[in-house]
Amino acid sequence: MEEYLARNEGKTLEFKENCHSLTPIIRTIVAFANTAGGTIVIGVEDKTKRIVGLKDPVTDETRLANAFSDGIRPLLVPDIQIRPWRKLQLITVTVAHMGGPFYALADGAETGVYIRLGSTNRSAGPELTAEIRRLALNTFFDEQPCLETSSEDIDFRAASELFAEMARPLTLPKQRTLGLLVGRGAREVPSIGAMLLFGKPRERLFPSATIRCARFLGRNTAEFLDHTEINEHLPKAVESVIAFVARHTRQGITIGSVRRHDTPEYPVEAIREAVINAVVHADYSIGGAGTKVAVFDDRIEITNPGLLPFGLTMEAALAGVSRLRNRVIGRTFRELGLIEQWGSGLGRIASACSAMGLPEPRFEELGTNFRVTLFGERTIAPARSEWRTVLLKRLSEEGHISTQSAAKLWKTSDRTARTRLRRMVEDGVLVEIGSSSQDPFRKYILRDHK
Repeated sequence: MEEYLARNEGKTLEFKENCHSLTPIIRTIVAFANTAGGTIVIGVEDKTKRIVGLKDPVTDETRLANAFSDGIRPLLVPDIQIRPWRKLQLITVTVAHMGGPFYALADGAETGVYIRLGSTNRSAGPELTAEIRRLALNTFFDEQPCLETSSEDIDFRAASELFAEMARPLTLPKQRTLGLLVGRGAREVPSIGAMLLFGKPRERLFPSATIRCARFLGRNTAEFLDHTEINEHLPKAVESVIAFVARHTRQGITIGSVRRHDTPEYPVEAIREAVINAVVHADYSIGGAGTKVAVFDDRIEITNPGLLPFGLTMEAALAGVSRLRNRVIGRTFRELGLIEQWGSGLGRIASACSAMGLPEPRFEELGTNFRVTLFGERTIAPARSEWRTVLLKRLSEEGHISTQSAAKLWKTSDRTARTRLRRMVEDGVLVEIGSSSQDPFRKYILRDHK
């Protein structure tokens, strides 16, 4: 319970004060099941996180079970548990990500399919609902045949040259293995992935494959200095984007023992990984949306259409868990040496920035887009107060501390200890767990404590 209470509402967690209204709870469970799984904690105010408990948890448990059975299709059975917390009773409702799409029966099969965006539930719409169906069938958008094309619409010359550079001839069996050609009745036609990668009419068929790059003046989008649209074959487009960024970012100079070396403002590896990640994981089924690369004075934003693949959380992605959205594009990029190891992209971006002394990059889902932000201003870590160092050491050993224990540790008054602890909560270092600010038994843990 303390792990839940230490977190804020988000993609996989929601708080509810009570079970008086079951409709929002049903929609949240549907959204969790369709997106990446999650837990509802009932008995906690969602705005203040004040723990109020439930008066009759057994009755509430029965109402929830009946509501899920009667109100969700296909049948979904979440795990419902009554959990004690001090003298209060709470309920947790947990559901894993499953093959759907699930929908709220009262809202109908068309509009009742919900997904989780941040800490809110949104109607999936036809495009995202189709992606959920494909995932349940283990099929991919870019593996589907592109029926209005023929093999003549693929630029095999350009593709063969790229494969020749890797000493891997693009033979007919290789084209089939990669999914560039797929069977359609008695004939073979290009897949959507083949058209996205090497298609001659790609721009007409899939405008979302265009990558738009811009260099803005200052730190906002009010005025731009340069912009371009890159419509090359996707493997070549990656190099063109990197070249655009290099033209519009600063180059420093490091003096070595013998000669000087140019030092880029941003690590090339981080930019390369972020661009490849955007291209490989973009949702090309979303019409009218393309990948965007924006260069500002202080940062670079790389945004692609599509959330994290369903079933994947941000924590799992940063830990190296991989789930492809475009299997044909992913296989081809790996065959061309553009992807070295599945699932390592986000971690490699963060490591490259850290190695250059840059701030930690930001990874976020915005609407139905995924964005990587690289920051260019090097930072110097502020000196840490001795009292903070002492407290962090104690927390690493014991996991939590009360106001009274902190006061004894610091040899100060309870009031001073309370002020220091509150400051660390506001700084995002600690999390306060208690029923209210007047709770005499409240305690503090590290924000990233498990």
